[in-house]
Amino acid sequence: MRPLDQQICFTLYATSMAITRAYKPLLDELGLTYPQYLVLSALGETDGATIGGVAARLDLESSTVTPLVKRLEAAGLVERRRSSEDERRVEVWMTPAGRALLERSGCLGDLLLERSGMDGAALEALNGRIQALREAVAGK
Repeated sequence: MRPLDQQICFTLYATSMAITRAYKPLLDELGLTYPQYLVLSALGETDGATIGGVAARLDLESSTVTPLVKRLEAAGLVERRRSSEDERRVEVWMTPAGRALLERSGCLGDLLLERSGMDGAALEALNGRIQALREAVAGK
């Protein structure tokens, strides 16, 4: 058995935890948790997505995303609306306050760039390699 530091699964896990800890003070200032930030980011890509669509984008269960959306809605950052095409579908839309908060969260990327000691191109290349690894492991 290899020591933990030689196992890529642990390295990725520990790195993810370190990034989340680094983001926490900034997210606290914004009044968001990391999972709420991810939901807003997903909606920033596809505003009006369904709960299932957001869950799929984040690789989470809908039952995990629903309470996050409800808390964001209570904070006035998103609103849920019935689809005009199919009333059974509920879409999640960012409010102007949600969009403004997502724009303010750009400092998270700046922090990661600063702390990593990498330039934007190097960090982007690393992200691409990790995404390729994820897809290969997931069998995509």
